[in-house]
Amino acid sequence: MTIKASSRKQRGRQLGLPFTGRTGTNNAITDVAGIGVGFRTIIENEPRPGRKRPTRTGVTAILPHMDSETPVPVYAGVHRFNGNGEMTGTHWIEDGGYFLGPVVITNTHGVGMAHHATVKWMIDRYASTYQTDDFLWIMPVIAETYDGALNDINGLHVSEADVRAALDGIAAGPVQEGNCGGGTGMITYGFKGGTGTSSRIVEFDGRAYTIGTLVQANHGQRDWLTISGVPVGRHMRDGTPQSQLQERGSIIVVIATDLPLAPHQLKRLARRAAIGIGRNGTPGGNNSGDIFLAFSTANAHPMAHRASGHLPLQIVNDEPLDPVYLAAVDSVEEAVVNAMLAAEDMGGTPYDRFRIQAISHDRLAELIRQYGRMET
Repeated sequence: MTIKASSRKQRGRQLGLPFTGRTGTNNAITDVAGIGVGFRTIIENEPRPGRKRPTRTGVTAILPHMDSETPVPVYAGVHRFNGNGEMTGTHWIEDGGYFLGPVVITNTHGVGMAHHATVKWMIDRYASTYQTDDFLWIMPVIAETYDGALNDINGLHVSEADVRAALDGIAAGPVQEGNCGGGTGMITYGFKGGTGTSSRIVEFDGRAYTIGTLVQANHGQRDWLTISGVPVGRHMRDGTPQSQLQERGSIIVVIATDLPLAPHQLKRLARRAAIGIGRNGTPGGNNSGDIFLAFSTANAHPMAHRASGHLPLQIVNDEPLDPVYLAAVDSVEEAVVNAMLAAEDMGGTPYDRFRIQAISHDRLAELIRQYGRMET
């Protein structure tokens, strides 16, 4: 789902936060060629019939090789920093080193529907593959974070149509952030959070490659929050109920690149997301599902049953990868902040337990400036 840049709130760099590194055109995961993102956002501030709470949830879909008429395997690696969450398909990624199809992110109780609907979408989208070779299995990657503080999560409101809408809306270009898709009802460090993205351009062996990150941020507690090295959360702990919330959420991080990395290297890249989210203060709380996926769009081989016995593989040397790791860390850090800056206040109706406010751009900029960290 693309959006016009003019419809956004200021992102971190526009606000003057001193993030390092050169970004791609959109400063988004879609800067990696061939990757598209789609959303389905559901916001209903009055309960549905028979329910007590409002519905605020959705679906985010990421598709590598989005223009291909057949599904394309992508080499991948995963890392579980803290395991109080779910990401399907990871056992095969660990053993087989790849996944096939979209990555879909929703709420905790929507995983089953998202998996079911994504399988059906793949059967339809890639009919020439799955109707011709109907002995094939499909195992998409579905991930989640918990939005039950702002959403009627037990109402199971994510439908097959919602998942398909996100998948059908996949597009390249600028990516919406904040209260959208799977991130609609999410909370980050006691502020409204949600979807965030960023990218970096890295030089490797004389060529430019892209690292793109998308996060569904629903983690942390207020007193942990650090932005650009400033202990923002300690200064913005204002006594409101939202600023007292304890860690009870999660974060999903998806890192994409066009650098030809093998599965063991992508697993190492995925681990660096822990450092990226740690820069903003979280230690990885007990109740948080901090689960990370990294994949490469390089080495685009046909599906295994159609491939020859030997596959050509381009792989980079591990020794020069430090700048790539740093780019991933920087991108994850920025994506989390972008999610918070894009978010809007949510809740506060007679049907809600909470009103969760978005972080104040003015107050944040004032604190960063007081600590001498603001870009001039």
